[in-house]
Amino acid sequence: MKKLVIAIDGPAGAGKSTVAQIVARKMGYVYIDTGAMYRAVTWLALRQNLTVKDAAAIGDLAAGAVIELTYAAGKLVVLANGEDVTGPIRTPEVTGWVAEISQILPVREAMLVLQRNMAARGGVVMDGRDIASRVLPDADVKVFLTASIEERARRRWKEMLDKGYTVDLEELKREIADRDRKDYEREYAPLIQTEDAVLVDTTAMSIEAAVDEILKICEEKSGGI
Repeated sequence: MKKLVIAIDGPAGAGKSTVAQIVARKMGYVYIDTGAMYRAVTWLALRQNLTVKDAAAIGDLAAGAVIELTYAAGKLVVLANGEDVTGPIRTPEVTGWVAEISQILPVREAMLVLQRNMAARGGVVMDGRDIASRVLPDADVKVFLTASIEERARRRWKEMLDKGYTVDLEELKREIADRDRKDYEREYAPLIQTEDAVLVDTTAMSIEAAVDEILKICEEKSGGI
C-alpha cells in the first residue's frame, strides 16, 4: 500500500502537533513539526540578540542552520546546530517572537527546502500553516484543523500552567487573536484552508476523536489510491 503524505494546517493552539503526532504513531509514519522548526530558528536568532529588524541576518542564520527532528523514548526532540532545544523553543519569549520571525521570506524559503526534503519519501504527517497550500501542495491528504479562539486560549493556558509559567487567560486570547491576524493576513504564504482540505473543528472534540476523524479520512483516501 502506498505511504501517504499527510498535510495538517491550522491556527495556533488548534491541537495540530498533538493530533499529528498521534496520527503518525498509529500509522507508523514520521511526524514533522514545522512549527518547531520555525521556533528553533527563532531561538537561534534571539540567542544572537537579533530582532525582526535584522531580517537579512536572520535569513542567513536560517539558511545555514542545521535543524533536525528526532525521537527519543517516543517523544519529539528538536536539535538546532546539534543542540537540544526541545524545551527552550517552547518558552514565552520564543512564542512571542516566532510569528514575526517566521514571516521573514528567506526564513520560510530555507525551511521550505528542509520540509520538502523530509517529506520526499512519503509516509509522513506534517503540520503547520502553509503545508497544503505551499510546502506540500500535492499531499495525498489535506486537513484543516481549527477550534474557537476561546478554546485554543484555554488549551494554551493549561499547557503553560503545567509547565510552571504564570499566564493570564485573557492575555492569551488577545495574543492568539493577534497571531491569527498575522497568519491569515501575511503577504507571503498566508494561512488558508485549501479547497481540497477537509475541515476538522476540534472546539468540542477530544484529542482521541480528532485523531479518529483524521485516521478515517486517511483510510478513505488509501482506498481510493
